[in-house]
Amino acid sequence: MMKNIAAEKSYAFAVKIVQLCRKTSDLHRESVLTRQLLRSGTSIGANVEEAIGGQSRRDFASKIGIAYKEARETHYWLRLLQDSGIIEEETARRYLEDCQELKRILAATLLTINGTRSR
Repeated sequence: MMKNIAAEKSYAFAVKIVQLCRKTSDLHRESVLTRQLLRSGTSIGANVEEAIGGQSRRDFASKIGIAYKEARETHYWLRLLQDSGIIEEETARRYLEDCQELKRILAATLLTINGTRSR
């Protein structure tokens, strides 16, 4: 079976997001923002999986586009949690780097599929 880098990386990222949110919750820190992070951070991979199973090129592009938007949202929540002092700067930096890598992969995929630049 052929490897799909977006699927592999987004799944690994989702596992890390679940662990971060669980740790943050266990420390009785902020819960509303971490729930938002959990939702968007795990949605990236779910949408990549849906894209892989898409019924058409257009369906594939749509789901990858949603995954890209979720990655942008996840990046926002990570920055907010860091800047609010809820997660440590070093921890946030590692997650932000992973999220940025996912955004680049998804944007490149969209560029290839659509032949246009993503935001």
